[in-house]
Amino acid sequence: MSYVLETFNLSKRYKNQWALKDVNMHVSKGDIYGFVGENGSGKTTVIRLVTGLISATEGNFALFGVRDDNKEILLERRKVGAIVETPSIYLNMNATDNLRLQCMALGINQGVEEKIKTVLSEVGLLDQFESKKQASNFSLGMRQRLGIAIALIGDPEFIILDEPMNGLDPAGIVEIRELILRLNHEKQITFLISSHILSELSLVATKYGIISRGKLIKEITAEELKKECRPSVIINTSDRENLYSLLNTLFLPDDINLTGLGVRVFGDVNLNDLLKKIIDAGIIINGISCIQTTIEDYYLSIIGGFRNA
Repeated sequence: MSYVLETFNLSKRYKNQWALKDVNMHVSKGDIYGFVGENGSGKTTVIRLVTGLISATEGNFALFGVRDDNKEILLERRKVGAIVETPSIYLNMNATDNLRLQCMALGINQGVEEKIKTVLSEVGLLDQFESKKQASNFSLGMRQRLGIAIALIGDPEFIILDEPMNGLDPAGIVEIRELILRLNHEKQITFLISSHILSELSLVATKYGIISRGKLIKEITAEELKKECRPSVIINTSDRENLYSLLNTLFLPDDINLTGLGVRVFGDVNLNDLLKKIIDAGIIINGISCIQTTIEDYYLSIIGGFRNA
């Protein structure tokens, strides 16, 4: 499979400290890839490596199938727009002048004004096209949208956003989320979004990469994560084998598994009906635990297991 972004044991060391070690990640065309990790986990280091702001100590990466040691990587980088840490905005300029400057930097000199107008419209800032209002007077949400406009001006196929929800109020978060979904659906733009706000990422991401202490622990699709976070019931019994056999006749194999004290059943379970069938089968129940695993619970269990390893 050809990926928009693929890394190969990507590593970065500062003096004697590894900020990143042997990261292998895979972003497919059309993904909204949620890059999840605590502060200092290595998210921004990966982004800075991929965008060419710093060089790797070991390993490498590929954009659109082209490795970073190939001179053609410069052409592939033109397909990438990015906001790293904070939007690269000149606060003493208005929105239009910021975009004019970016057009100059990219060598865009045809239809510039119409292009700027279109991009401002796409990010919900069309009212700023002829405005003299300086970016210093923009709200944080407006600055984030202008940053995305700057990333969009070169018609990218892949946009990288580093903590785009940071500091935004609820309305601003909704605006950025809807903008990302619209650009992904209507323009088929692939996104890599770093964040530690899992509840917000879960509303847009199609795939996740979980990173901690400079190592990528797991990649998981949104569907797989949804399955991991299904509600479940643990039925404690000393007769595990018979209970497991009974439940195998009632549920799909993927929906049940043995635990230390009994059997766990995943999914929305009609508990009254299930208990009646278990009792009718002569199986003694010692206890019942109902569990609702959130995305945060799952993340912490993965991170906790990694940290304790």
